[in-house]
Amino acid sequence: MNFNTLISCAELAAHLNDPHWIVCDCRHDLIDTESGRRAYAQSHIPGARFVRLDEDLSGAKTGKNGRHPLPDPDAFCKRLGTLGIDGGKQVVAYDASGGCYAARLWWMLRWMGHTRAAVLDGGWDAWKEAGHPVTADQPAIKPATFAARAMPRLAVDADYVAAHLNQAEIGVLDARSAERFRGENETLDPVGGHIPGAANRFFKNNLDTTGRFKPAAELRREFSDLLGMRRPGNIVHQCGSGVTACHNLLAMEIAGLPGSRLYPGSWSEWCSDPSRPVARSGT
Repeated sequence: MNFNTLISCAELAAHLNDPHWIVCDCRHDLIDTESGRRAYAQSHIPGARFVRLDEDLSGAKTGKNGRHPLPDPDAFCKRLGTLGIDGGKQVVAYDASGGCYAARLWWMLRWMGHTRAAVLDGGWDAWKEAGHPVTADQPAIKPATFAARAMPRLAVDADYVAAHLNQAEIGVLDARSAERFRGENETLDPVGGHIPGAANRFFKNNLDTTGRFKPAAELRREFSDLLGMRRPGNIVHQCGSGVTACHNLLAMEIAGLPGSRLYPGSWSEWCSDPSRPVARSGT
């Protein structure tokens, strides 16, 4: 069986010793960016490799391309190979933040044509609560060759977003909190506000009270209300830097609303150019 959206702790536990499965620890904190590495060194799921947002899942910043620009595809594929990932591996990503960082890896694997990837539902906390094994031991990794089947249509750039601002059939969905969407108390980016015409869907609204994803039917109802008459393929996801937006994209896939796209540069790229329009409050 291939898992391409979510996987439960029990399902992962049953495959921990399967050489065709690769587990990736994506724990991170946007403020304390070394916290994930420290947490991994202390304890992680057996066999898990540490994947760092700022190094492995992001490229070089120019000051105009956002806080977490996508890496060079060739460099990313090379890194996947050093993690032991090739086209035949089932990848499972987890974090301790509701799945937002794990979802970034999940989306990037799809961007490179690898759909056999899933996010651990409930993440690190659920794994520990279930009493599954943890370790501080570093895994022995056999390098592999990852051959990309790039899917560039899964991402759009700032020019695409700007060109479709006034087209009703294209929808932009912002995954940030309502406060940041309104432009209030912005602490991560130099300018507060949102892309004109965007709708707000805080990524944490995809989760239930236990920190797991809501049932597919519930997610479908909620996202369908936001989409209106728009097709899923005409939805562009963004957030502050193209990370938590992947959580909404994953939620739509779980909901059976596939085909939406990511604006990787997101608000941090958009607001770096003063010529781009900015909306605040509910405008």
